Amino acid sequence: MNKLLKYILLFVLVGLLILIRAFEEQLFYDPYLVFFQNDYLYLDSPRREVAKLIGFTTLRYFLNTIISLGIIYMVFRNKSVIKFASVIYVIAFVILLIVYMYFVINPKQEDYYMFFNVRRFLIQPIILILLLPAFYYHKIKK
Repeated sequence: MNKLLKYILLFVLVGLLILIRAFEEQLFYDPYLVFFQNDYLYLDSPRREVAKLIGFTTLRYFLNTIISLGIIYMVFRNKSVIKFASVIYVIAFVILLIVYMYFVINPKQEDYYMFFNVRRFLIQPIILILLLPAFYYHKIKK
């Protein structure tokens, strides 16, 4: 693949991640967006529709995962890396969603910090930020 095309595709994929973040309020149902900006300091957990919240969180994770796998593929051009990253994403999703559902169903003020961070892993491409240097390190050590 031509280097220029590779960089254009990387730019487009990163742009898609930025667009998801920029339009998160319009695209996804998430009453915790405003809550964790300031309200968690003095209010109880907001009213929420649990099934709708889980569905939109799953959708956002799925979109971030597909785009992130595209970025990883464009950087490393190795299908075994994509397969391994996919396994990591699936395992992380299952574990994080179980913990997330616990915090959504049983909100306690003393758990808000942990809840915030688990939610962050689900709605932002943090796993990509962890995997890129890990795969790069593995590549240069080979």
